Amino acid sequence: MSVNDDEVLRVAARGDGVTSDGRHVAFAAPGDRVTPDGAVLPGPHHQTPPCKHYPECGGCQLQHLDDISWSQFIADRVTGALAAQGLEADVRAPLLSPPNTRRRATLHAERRGRQVRLGFTRQGSHDLIDIEECWVLAPELFALVAPLRGMLAALIPGTRRINVHLVQTDQGPDVLIDGLEAEGLAAAEALSAFSHRHHLARLSIDEGFGPTARYEPEPVTVTLGGISVPFPPGNFLQATPEGEAALVAAAQEIAGGAKAVADLFAGLGTFTFAFPKAKVYAAEAARDPIMALKAAASLAGRMVFAEHRDLFRRPVTAADLSRFDAVVLDPPRAGAREQVAEIAASNAPIIAYVSCNPSTFARDAEILSKAGYSLDWVQPVGQFRWSTHVELAAKFSR
Repeated sequence: MSVNDDEVLRVAARGDGVTSDGRHVAFAAPGDRVTPDGAVLPGPHHQTPPCKHYPECGGCQLQHLDDISWSQFIADRVTGALAAQGLEADVRAPLLSPPNTRRRATLHAERRGRQVRLGFTRQGSHDLIDIEECWVLAPELFALVAPLRGMLAALIPGTRRINVHLVQTDQGPDVLIDGLEAEGLAAAEALSAFSHRHHLARLSIDEGFGPTARYEPEPVTVTLGGISVPFPPGNFLQATPEGEAALVAAAQEIAGGAKAVADLFAGLGTFTFAFPKAKVYAAEAARDPIMALKAAASLAGRMVFAEHRDLFRRPVTAADLSRFDAVVLDPPRAGAREQVAEIAASNAPIIAYVSCNPSTFARDAEILSKAGYSLDWVQPVGQFRWSTHVELAAKFSR
């Protein structure tokens, strides 16, 4: 160590370490020291990345951070986004999902000669990393990688790249392959034999006209709040059970006493079914998940009114929102500017805002703050292990 070395103080939003003199250094952790020639001397928070594909594979930019520094990175992302809007709040300690818990992932596959490569893309590139191990995927899903290579070798034509979506459901792995044309008796038999041999819950093919199930011995479901909800192929599900539980617990802490709840951007009902004693209005723009939510609520006898509604083009009005004791919203990465403007003009006393993008969350939080809402606390969640993606749940009240 030299007196001329610079210490890494923090990790920037894209994963680079930032030194005391403002330099950005790849693969550096807080407490590392950087020599004048750019070499990184590992410090107390720099761990040996466990995966052989790091750092080429783009799924885990931060495997060199221990949990303390990764947790600090997540908290800093939230406080930094809020500060950019002139806001501050009580930011709780992040809740981290363990390794090998990802129950939802999209892999890419392409032919190289007689072989099929299957895995994630290289960071900042379309180059494909043919994964031989994975420290984020649930074991049940990773176990399918090698067999899928073999099956796809007989089906992928030429050099076309296809996508393979994997989800762990109540009945087992759900596989959706898009970009693949699997016509003819031989292809149908291969798909069925593979599905049966590997105990799939379902295998679907999307040839460009929407998913079609080729194998589904019984209806596929996911359990949300104790309710079995039909799971349409390719639909959204929180990435890990631990991440879902953390976000749901935060929403329940915020709005658990409400008798009437508006759940906006409801999806399949992750938060709709978290309030069993409340009357819940659930709105979602995608038709398949809201129909699944509606069917599950009806079968369970829940007090849920589900509406197929585009909340960007037709947000729920302030007058209607004022009838609810609490509003829960979980928008996509773009945030919910149009809907938040209506919430800000309403008399809803409590808001649980779940977000996967601290920047758009902070933008929307400023709108609510100017309307008189107090940002009471934020619960960050590290659901995407070793990645720069940050989830959170926040309480607003007035």
